[in-house]
Amino acid sequence: MEKKMKAARPRYFYELTIASSPHVHSPVTTQTIMRDVLIGLLPAMAGAVYFFGLRALAVTLVSAAACVFFEYMWCALTKTPCHVHDLSAVVTGVLLAFVCPVSIPYWTIILGDFFAIIVVKQLFGGLGKNFVNPALAARAFMFSWPTAMTSWTAPGFENGPDIIIKAADTASSATADAVSIATPLASMHLGQLPDCSVSDLFLGNVSGCLGETSALLLLVGFGYLLVRKVITARIPAAYLLTVAVLSFLFPRGNNGAEWMFFELFGGGLMLGAIFMATDYVTSPLTRHGQIIYGIGCGVLTILIRYFGGYSEGVSYAILVMNTCVVLLDRMGRPTRFGAPKKEAGKK
Repeated sequence: MEKKMKAARPRYFYELTIASSPHVHSPVTTQTIMRDVLIGLLPAMAGAVYFFGLRALAVTLVSAAACVFFEYMWCALTKTPCHVHDLSAVVTGVLLAFVCPVSIPYWTIILGDFFAIIVVKQLFGGLGKNFVNPALAARAFMFSWPTAMTSWTAPGFENGPDIIIKAADTASSATADAVSIATPLASMHLGQLPDCSVSDLFLGNVSGCLGETSALLLLVGFGYLLVRKVITARIPAAYLLTVAVLSFLFPRGNNGAEWMFFELFGGGLMLGAIFMATDYVTSPLTRHGQIIYGIGCGVLTILIRYFGGYSEGVSYAILVMNTCVVLLDRMGRPTRFGAPKKEAGKK
C-alpha cells in the first residue's frame, strides 16, 4: 500500500517539515546589529582618545572585557547557553565606559560591569528580558561612589586614577598630569552659560564623560546607524527636538538660541538619544509609542536639569521611560486592519 502511495505522488511532491515560527530568514542577526553599533561608536571612541589620552581606550577595553567575562562565567555556572559571541556584552561595556569620566578607577567600572550584566541583564533572563538599559542602570548604581563618578578631566590631560588637581589650583594646571574642572552642565545648572564656546562643545573640546563630549562624532555614528537601518530617527528626533523647544522657550540665560545649543550639545544628550534611548529591548516597538517615548525623555531631561539636584538628567530620564515601554506600546498600537469602528457615542 505504501509503495502504491509513493508511486502516485507527482514528481514535484516534497515532504516539508514545519517547525515553530518565525519562518522568515534574514541576514540581520543580533551579532550584526551589535557590530554596527560598535562601528557607530568608533568615531566617539577616537575622539575620547584624542581629547583624554590613551587611558580612555584602556578604560573602555577593561569595561568591555569585564562584561564579556561576567556573562561567560554566569552561563558557565548556571549551565545555560552562552551567547557572548553576539557582542551584546561588549556593547554594554563600551556604553558604560562612555558615560564615566576617564579618571574612573578600574575597580569601580568593573563593579558597574558586574551590576549591568549579572543584576540587570542575567537575573531577569538574559538578552531581551531586561526592562531597563543595563549600562545606564549600572551608571546609576556607580554613583554610590560619587567622587569617582564626578572627577572630570580637562581635555588634553591624560588622567591617572589617583592624580587629580582641584579646579581652584589653576597655577599648577600648566604642568599637571591631570586637571579636574567643572563640566559645562555644572555651570548651566547654576543658571550661567559655561566658559566655553558652542563650537568647543560641538567638537568635544570640553570636560565630561569620555564618550559623550563630541556631538559631532556622535552624529557621525548616528548617520552610520541610519544608513545601515539599525535604528530609525523617530526616537532621537523626538528626544532632541523636545529638548530644543523647551530650552529655547524657557532659557535660563539671556539668549534663548545660545542656551538651546548648549543644552543640546552639552552632557550626554547626544549619546543618550542616539545610542541609549534606541535600545531595542527597552524602547517601544510602535511608531506612536516611540514618538511619545522620545518626547517623555526630553521633558524629563529638562525637568531634572532645571530643577534637580544633579546637573545631568539624561540617564535618569531614559531609565524612567524604560519602565513605561509596555504602556507606551499599548497606547501607540495601531488599529487592527478590518476591525469595526466604534459607533458614535458608544463607549
